[in-house]
Amino acid sequence: MKTLLSQEQLRDGVRRLAGEISLEYQDRPLSIIGILTGSVVLLADLIRQIDLPLRVGVIQARSYRGAATRPGPLVVNSELMPDIRDRDVLLIDDIFDTGKTLLEVISQIDDLRPRSIRSAVLLRKLGRQTVDMVPDHVVFDIPDEFVVGYGLDYQDAYRNLPYVAALEAHELNEELAE
Repeated sequence: MKTLLSQEQLRDGVRRLAGEISLEYQDRPLSIIGILTGSVVLLADLIRQIDLPLRVGVIQARSYRGAATRPGPLVVNSELMPDIRDRDVLLIDDIFDTGKTLLEVISQIDDLRPRSIRSAVLLRKLGRQTVDMVPDHVVFDIPDEFVVGYGLDYQDAYRNLPYVAALEAHELNEELAE
């Protein structure tokens, strides 16, 4: 695998994102909702750098299963989320690939009548989007490669890497053979 983003780059990017969010919301209360499971590392690092009144929750949205490297049908579970009616909501996700996950989650969150919904993603994979939307905050643009680390996984492995790396095609094939 090859490293795309180092620990230092990630730390600087999260700090930059926290600054943007703090300026955008100033002293207004904010509900930050992380999309499980990939956003957990970003969510933890980010909320420690935001000096605002915060509510934190999670929503589960999964489109990858097992050895899949392509998304399947999206399943969303919002039972772990706090009440967001009449609140400003910021959705946090690890990667904006096709965009379908974030678009569907925003649609479902909107049904809960928040005051506002905005989005922030760690990574935007260039050239993969199939929806007509752009996240409000993007920390890094990356090439169209299968990435792991800093919360992103392949077959539930690699989430704990402190950097973001691209798996090579032969590494994906080796994993499938095991």
